Amino acid sequence: MKRIEAVIFDWAGTTVDFGSIAPVQAFLKAFQQFGITPSLDEVRKPMGLPKWDHVHTVMQMPRISGEWLRIKGRPWEISDVDRIYKLSEELIMDILSEFGTPKPYVTEAVTELRAKGIKIGSTTGYNAEMMKIVAAEAAKKGYKPDACFTPDDTEGKGRPYPYMIFRNMERLGVSSAEAAIKVGDTVADITEGKNAGLISIGIIEGSSVMGMSEEEYNQMADAEKEKEKARIAEVYLSAGADYVIDNMSSLTALIETIEKQ
Repeated sequence: MKRIEAVIFDWAGTTVDFGSIAPVQAFLKAFQQFGITPSLDEVRKPMGLPKWDHVHTVMQMPRISGEWLRIKGRPWEISDVDRIYKLSEELIMDILSEFGTPKPYVTEAVTELRAKGIKIGSTTGYNAEMMKIVAAEAAKKGYKPDACFTPDDTEGKGRPYPYMIFRNMERLGVSSAEAAIKVGDTVADITEGKNAGLISIGIIEGSSVMGMSEEEYNQMADAEKEKEKARIAEVYLSAGADYVIDNMSSLTALIETIEKQ
């Protein structure tokens, strides 16, 4: 029987910050201060990448590039990406402490996994300074993984590179890629997991792909929820996800099934 030794989670949208709201707010406000108003879809599409890469990706979108040229009278430059990123970093640092609450079923799932001897790792698109805030708030509320690595720990090479996962595996003493699982809420998470050779699982409720607050989600009619879940599942599966789950309440049972296969 296969033995799973570690689960490596993402942070915002996966284990904390239902809907991955904090980075979206910061990116939107940063672009708006430069006269550009991205749509929520445009801001969310690169979610999961390192934050500078995220800004760079948005800037390369044809509509955003066109708006920049129209408003500024010149094409954007890398220095513009640097300035928007710097502002978004300042903005997000002001609000991160409000978005460290674990999502529903996260602490219970972690307790179940640890009872089975499974270690808990984590990767993120946040930098080390941001993660100090998020991790401290999450720990106060009962969630503290055994390892956490940011793009700062891998010479800036975050997702979709697999290096943050490899650092987790090294720290946690995982014997092989087959013995670890990646769980995330973005296409970048799935790609990161597959690039590392891991079974990769997409989570639906509270994900960046869903892009809703907990209140907005709970107000949806059941039929609308099912339609949205199907849409999100297709996004993950198209990105290469091996499995998709609604929320963390079913993770332990899924892992037990995987181990029996």
